[in-house]
Amino acid sequence: MEMFPISGVPEVRPGDSLAQLLVAALAEAGRTLASGDIVVVAQKVVSKSEGRLFALTEFEPSPRARQIAAEIGKNANKVEAILRESSEVIRTRRQPPDGLLITRHRQGWICANAGIDESNLGAGQHGKLLFLPEDPDASARALRTGLETRFGGPLGVIVSDTFGRPWRQGLVNIAIGVAGVPAIVDWSGRTDAYGRGLKATLPAFADEVSAAAGLLMQKDAGVPAVVVRGLEWNDNPAASARDVLRPLSLELFL
Repeated sequence: MEMFPISGVPEVRPGDSLAQLLVAALAEAGRTLASGDIVVVAQKVVSKSEGRLFALTEFEPSPRARQIAAEIGKNANKVEAILRESSEVIRTRRQPPDGLLITRHRQGWICANAGIDESNLGAGQHGKLLFLPEDPDASARALRTGLETRFGGPLGVIVSDTFGRPWRQGLVNIAIGVAGVPAIVDWSGRTDAYGRGLKATLPAFADEVSAAAGLLMQKDAGVPAVVVRGLEWNDNPAASARDVLRPLSLELFL
């Protein structure tokens, strides 16, 4: 397996075609895509292209937002934006730098601040908030179509974002949207290296690929996408990043 970054992509604006921008950057670098390649693209550029950037002042705080903001020391407008993107508040706590607010995003992800970001938004974007894509799986499918139109296929696409983890410090990239690439690979019925039958082994394939690509997608690297080549995977048109989510009836830790 090998990976290489797609660099040289200009600042992404609302309405831009990510496929066209990536194709142009690959051509400038003398690169191309081959059958079986997986393109991991940062959520940030997907959200920018889809116009998911909003002014903080657009979110008039509700009484609940004001209450949470006062309790944890976070900006009330930002709390309101987080609540609008969430289906449930999981944890709140007053702590530096601006309070902890963990929610269940309306797409099912449990994360800080409903995945809303304020870093690397571009020049002149102070006071803005960047939301997750409306439907990251649909975003991945659209990008896949655009890339396969140019390079053929099958190609896989993963929309990745950086999440924290319970009981562990640090951040890793995970998949929040997939196209073609399976989010989960079921090894039930297969055997391990010593012939022992496997009954409940479910590698989170798309998350593993996202985490690997994250090594080349550092916050200050200016790399919005990474090509992962040489992995074996079966094209699954029905794949969804939400396949990794536990049903609420099986929640173990909340």
